[in-house]
Amino acid sequence: MNKQAAIDSLKDMPQDFELDELIERLVVLEKIEKGRKDVENSRTFSHEEAKSKLNKWLK
Repeated sequence: MNKQAAIDSLKDMPQDFELDELIERLVVLEKIEKGRKDVENSRTFSHEEAKSKLNKWLK
């Protein structure tokens, strides 16, 4: 995340808000950005691979 993205997010917040709300929003935006970079760099799993991993976790 860059400074401008954080500033834009702050500008989108209502005048009165809880700090936790801003932190949560920034964390979500950062995770979305990371996910997009993972897709761009082919660091993803196919549907079948994901199902297989999930089945192992649920055992």
